[in-house]
Amino acid sequence: MLGFPANNFGAQEPGTNAEIAQFCSHSYGVTFPMFEKISVGGADRHPLYRELIAAQPEPADIRWNFEKFLIGRNGTVVARFAPTVTPDDPALLAAIDAELAKPAA
Repeated sequence: MLGFPANNFGAQEPGTNAEIAQFCSHSYGVTFPMFEKISVGGADRHPLYRELIAAQPEPADIRWNFEKFLIGRNGTVVARFAPTVTPDDPALLAAIDAELAKPAA
C-alpha cells in the first residue's frame, strides 16, 4: 500500500506532509509509505490520478479520501475500491491475494 494525501475533500488534509504522516500513523496505525500531498481532482489533478482514473473510469472521479486502486504485478490497474472499503476488507484482501498468486511476468 502507498498513501497519497489530498486536500480536495472538505479541506481534511490542510497540514504539512510530516503532520499528515504523523496523524495517519497515530490515528489509523498507518505503516505503509505516505507520499507528499497531491491533488486528486480538479484542473490540477496529479498525473498519477489521471492515469488511475483512465484505467478504472467508474466512477468518473475520486469520490472521497481513501479511495483505493489495486495495481497488478504487470503494472496495470486491476481494481478500484470505494473510500468506504477498509484496508482489511475481505473483498480487498481477496483481490490482493489473487494478484499475488499470479506468476511474476
